[in-house]
Amino acid sequence: MSKVNASIKTNTYKTTLITEGQTFIADEPIELGGTDLGPTPKDFLAAALASCTAITVRMYANRKEWPLEDIIVDVSIDTESKPGVTIFNKKIELIGDLDDKTKQRLLQIADKCPVNKILSQPIEILK
Repeated sequence: MSKVNASIKTNTYKTTLITEGQTFIADEPIELGGTDLGPTPKDFLAAALASCTAITVRMYANRKEWPLEDIIVDVSIDTESKPGVTIFNKKIELIGDLDDKTKQRLLQIADKCPVNKILSQPIEILK
């Protein structure tokens, strides 16, 4: 199970996040009253999907010993186009000497990353 502790103290809106082995900062941009010292919570959500996708593809390509030089994953979150629906736009660029069949397989594998699976299923937030 993953666990993160967030502490905001009196700073507007600088939040210290602590996992089992890392400490990092979330914040809001200056125009929203923050100090812009770190990514926003929404950016962290997009980053979770982007990084998980890239890591999953890299692991698979390494196991297959495919000549994948780079994986570039862009994720944006749209909460405005369809009221009540959150849309994750994920674009993946695969760089290397790969044929179309290999690229298609890697794109299939990209959807199998754990964060992609979590976000594709119903979510409950318990208090």
